[in-house]
Amino acid sequence: MVSLYQKQKKIYARAVSGWFATWRWVLVWLTQIVFYGLPWLTWNDRQAVLFDLASRRFYIFGLVLYPQDFIYLTGLLIVSAYSLFLFTAVAGRLWCGYACPQTVYTEIYMWFERVFEGDRTQRMKLDEGPWTFNRLWRRLGKQGAWILFGLWTGFTFVGYFTPIRILGQEALTLSFGPWEWFWVLFYGFATYGNAGYMREQVCKYMCPYARFQSVMFDRDTLIISYDTERGEPRGSRSKKADPAKLGLGSCVDCGLCVQVCPTGIDIRKGLQYECIGCAACIDVCNGIMDKMGYAPGLIRYATENGLEQHLDRGSMFRRILRPRVLIYTSILVAIVAAFAVSIALRSPFRVDVVRDRASLARIVDDGRVENVYRVQIMNSAEEVQRYRVEVQGLPAIMIAGPTEFELAPAEARWITVNAQIPFESAQQSGSGMHPIQFKVERMPHDAKTQSVEVSEKSTFMVPR
Repeated sequence: MVSLYQKQKKIYARAVSGWFATWRWVLVWLTQIVFYGLPWLTWNDRQAVLFDLASRRFYIFGLVLYPQDFIYLTGLLIVSAYSLFLFTAVAGRLWCGYACPQTVYTEIYMWFERVFEGDRTQRMKLDEGPWTFNRLWRRLGKQGAWILFGLWTGFTFVGYFTPIRILGQEALTLSFGPWEWFWVLFYGFATYGNAGYMREQVCKYMCPYARFQSVMFDRDTLIISYDTERGEPRGSRSKKADPAKLGLGSCVDCGLCVQVCPTGIDIRKGLQYECIGCAACIDVCNGIMDKMGYAPGLIRYATENGLEQHLDRGSMFRRILRPRVLIYTSILVAIVAAFAVSIALRSPFRVDVVRDRASLARIVDDGRVENVYRVQIMNSAEEVQRYRVEVQGLPAIMIAGPTEFELAPAEARWITVNAQIPFESAQQSGSGMHPIQFKVERMPHDAKTQSVEVSEKSTFMVPR
């Protein structure tokens, strides 16, 4: 029997400290404080960030958005995409190495693993040894921590869609609804599986970014690079030995750059698609260079042109402002500016007008021709507002019935509006469809509130 697949070797990543490792943990703390803390913030006596799917309201601090505001989500995704293009063109996979959820949660789960099972050598010995009480309690402790953290993550995720304080009360009595149970368990299991077991498999095989990243690289992109000219030929030696007399480069062939790599690659073989740009190899190599008394930077952020042309750091950084980067930056600034202006100038309410299909046109008292409409007013403010509805476009057209309405904070209401024209106006206009316009005015209720008007087009049908 011949196997066509090579067995996947387990990667035991070694703990590392250094400048880049510190920044990676800073990003871990920042992203997780935002993720886990944001649902607990209050704003206007409600949850600051809440995506209430049941009532179709999306609260983001002072903003109240409706499904009709989906365009803002599109704009946000475009900004994220261009930011990714820009950062990748400048310095490679910065997102992957420092802020990607897969990297962040893998870092957290590996910390739990080191707490219970020790660093790389201890974990390897534990896996190779027999099942003893020591191995059992360490494994159970690690699994328990992983599962609890995954469930907490799933609980927090659902807390963005169900008010988290209500969700917390339900958690105490295990009285979640069916969808809440599903998403807490599903998101918790996804965190547990991806960060606890799949780890580098997600980055190497599931994430599409690893496959098309090379399209966004060029020879002036800062990437994690091994200085082959300085490091080769590699070989072990004593600290006091002169590498020049031994015919050796600066690389002592300790293999620590491979041991700290979360995807298990050897950066000395050149840039590989599995590299997530975490810079762990830079930190550990600089530590070895310091112990040996050599200059740091055998593995460093550098460009292909910089290595080949022996450019200093200043020259490489000056090449960042190349046409590709300038174009990405210009487009990103324009999109962000347009997005910000659109949010700032956004109307405090929205209006939709729909003709009542059950009664297109009818003759009422005094021979008036009446069309029935359904007008939806969506109050985006978190205070009570009054609105006045008017109709224009045909001679003597008017609204039969109330024209002023009061809406509660963040309320959306469908209002039935009967538009009428006299018989003489109908004769003068002729039969058929005629354009009209509904005007909805937000009436000021104090000296600080300004009048705002929104117009919506529709048609008025005059029967034959």
